[in-house]
Amino acid sequence: QVQLVESGGGLVQAGDSLRLSCAASGRTFSRNAMGWFRQAPGKEREFVATIGWSGGSTVYADSVKDRFAISRDNAKNTVYLQMNSLQPADTAVYYCAIRTNPYMSGVPSEYAYWGQGTQVTVSS
Repeated sequence: QVQLVESGGGLVQAGDSLRLSCAASGRTFSRNAMGWFRQAPGKEREFVATIGWSGGSTVYADSVKDRFAISRDNAKNTVYLQMNSLQPADTAVYYCAIRTNPYMSGVPSEYAYWGQGTQVTVSS
């Protein structure tokens, strides 16, 4: 059974940093694209970042470009999201997700596996 477990969320002040982790279990995902999404109260789930199977290719939403960095450790079956210069608008539940193929995507419906989410709250 595949499980994705996120960690690293919390309450921080504007300008602070957080690092989210998402550990996968149940199978190896070294050949799968991975992504991070977020959902704020009353809003739809939105794309944050995605990374290709090797870690050499990444794509970011414009709202987080130059502040967030996605990375992965295939030996640990884990994907990370380093978030710097956090702003109140970044407040949301953050979800990691994994595709069944190596191709990056910003579309939530194209991801097969999802974590339970971790809350990130940024105060002003």
